[in-house]
Amino acid sequence: MSENPTPYGAAGGVVRVYPARVLDRPTPGLVWLHGGGFAAGDIDMPEADYVARTLADAGTTVLSVDYRLAPLPDGWEAPVTEPGRERAGYPAASDDTLTAWEWVLAEAATLGVDPARLAIGGASAGANIAAGAVLRLIETDRQLPALVLLAYPTLLAEQPEPEGDLRAALDARPEADRFGPDAVRGMYENYLGGSVVNAPLGAIPGLASVEELTEYPPTLIVAGDVDELRVSSEHFARTLAAAGREVEHVIEPGTDHGHLNRPDEGDAASLTLARFAARLTALTP
Repeated sequence: MSENPTPYGAAGGVVRVYPARVLDRPTPGLVWLHGGGFAAGDIDMPEADYVARTLADAGTTVLSVDYRLAPLPDGWEAPVTEPGRERAGYPAASDDTLTAWEWVLAEAATLGVDPARLAIGGASAGANIAAGAVLRLIETDRQLPALVLLAYPTLLAEQPEPEGDLRAALDARPEADRFGPDAVRGMYENYLGGSVVNAPLGAIPGLASVEELTEYPPTLIVAGDVDELRVSSEHFARTLAAAGREVEHVIEPGTDHGHLNRPDEGDAASLTLARFAARLTALTP
């Protein structure tokens, strides 16, 4: 599998291109964003590199975005290698994503990508950035993705408390219960550089109303089984459905948050990526 890191944008970010392992061209495309609480992660982590390689092997050209990270919160351990560009909160990562999106559309012929089958997606905080970027594309009347793929997304800064079976599962596995209200709100406050009150939808897409989602593309959400953030993805899926949009919400059995970043732990990552690959392959020209 070849890699072609291609620079874009004044901030010096890159998009790493993973060409599809197929002979036929053009292929479906996917603009993909890793997670990391908005302030950590990189395009070499499994949630980026393993995901991209797997989906490229299945026939999709993947464009992994090395977006600008938010400032490192107090108490977080600094990465061994800091990114070679400035840290910045919202809208830096969203702006980088939109720049990458426009770059891929402009270079689609060179990349061998069918622009009509170009999707966007991400995991965890990356899923938030992807979902919010789509809302910004809608607001500015630009080309929308053919498909949105979200893995265990965080979509609300102040999410409802989990109830029923999810609450019981979290109580039984306290090591998985790491996204309580204070932790989530603090993550968003760091990303926003201030209060979550009146934050833009691009930063908190789960707040979008039915009316604001009437043009949202078809969406597949794969949530963690024992993951408090599941509450926000369920909320977003219900709102999309109420807006008459095509949405599928799947709970990957036996998983907690971040299973795409742990591909060696059982079959969960492979199952989720098989779901994604099937939806990407099914996109029609």
